[in-house]
Amino acid sequence: QVQLVESGGGLVQAGGSLKLSCAASGTFFRINVMGWYRAAPGKQRELVASIIIDGSTNYAESVKGRFTISRDSAKNTVYLQMNSLKPEDTAVYYCNANSIWTTAGWSAVDYWGEGTLVTVSS
Repeated sequence: QVQLVESGGGLVQAGGSLKLSCAASGTFFRINVMGWYRAAPGKQRELVASIIIDGSTNYAESVKGRFTISRDSAKNTVYLQMNSLKPEDTAVYYCNANSIWTTAGWSAVDYWGEGTLVTVSS
């Protein structure tokens, strides 16, 4: 089992910055992939950014150049630095973990945090 706890959401003006954090805990040896997804009001959840344990990253086109994902594998924590925020970035942001090495072997189960709300005012 993996538990994910996000923090860092809040209200910010357009052009401002926020940094989200997500700490993973539970019974596992290693998490290969961690990422951030978001769900805007009335819209489906979408990938924002992901990072593999080797440091490879992937970003949604809409956030490239503005958001930076990073991780501290020793702390099982992933971060999302969000700069130049726009009102359209308003959403609930969810932390995700998958491809996890557990005592039972590799797990492809997706684990999710409860989400943290980011509101960007114009």
